[in-house]
Amino acid sequence: MKQGTTLFLKTAVILIGIPVLAMCIFLVPEIGNFAVDLYPDKAYLKYLVFILLYGSAIPFYFALYQAVKLLSYIDKNKAFSELSVKALKNIKKCAVIISIFYVVGMPLFYLIAERDDAPGVIIIGLVIIFASLVIAVFAAVLERLLQEAIDIKSENELTV
Repeated sequence: MKQGTTLFLKTAVILIGIPVLAMCIFLVPEIGNFAVDLYPDKAYLKYLVFILLYGSAIPFYFALYQAVKLLSYIDKNKAFSELSVKALKNIKKCAVIISIFYVVGMPLFYLIAERDDAPGVIIIGLVIIFASLVIAVFAAVLERLLQEAIDIKSENELTV
């Protein structure tokens, strides 16, 4: 694969991370304060919002890091290696962890949506869960295909 293609993909991965970082810095504290404004007697909701959103940002950034590593393996012609399989496995795990965070956080979304009369908040949570699961399944399929390709490659090397 040409260097330009992977450079473009690496740039895209980095550009995906920048808005999420901006949201973590500027939007998450506002959401926490908004939750406390909706339920002034339940100040702990702010910290639940922080745990949910910042907690899911950690595996998100780890998955982005693994994607950059995977692209660097492709640059070094190590695409068909155990390192690539491991990176895909880590991406799959991160996507599942993000889904778990949001499944556990759905009651919080429900509380905010009910008080604010905004059912779109629940839909946003469901979209994040669904997108993370799609990424996990896609990474699992790629991991399996790559492992089979590595196995076939090693069999061919042994027969020659």
